[in-house]
Amino acid sequence: MVFSYLTYGQAQSDENHKANQQQVKVKIFPNPAVSVINILGLTDTEKAIIIVTDIYGNTVLRHEWEIRNQALNVSVANLEKGIYGISILSPEQHINTKFYKQ
Repeated sequence: MVFSYLTYGQAQSDENHKANQQQVKVKIFPNPAVSVINILGLTDTEKAIIIVTDIYGNTVLRHEWEIRNQALNVSVANLEKGIYGISILSPEQHINTKFYKQ
């Protein structure tokens, strides 16, 4: 008889990992944006790094802000028209998403 300890341990580990993961629903609007993007559904924190990158991965905006009321407003008025990535990094969460600048 052969026991599969590794498989059992891995399955148990995967279940624990899924239970510990939080599904975060972040809403960005308006999308496409003209001058400001609003981001809702964030975790409040004293210090979050916000990085906006172009489609080539170049950083075009970088700010450090406090997130209050689970929301953030980012000015994108100076960006060229196109698709951008936005990362919100804090000790509480890491969010990566995209938006379109009109």
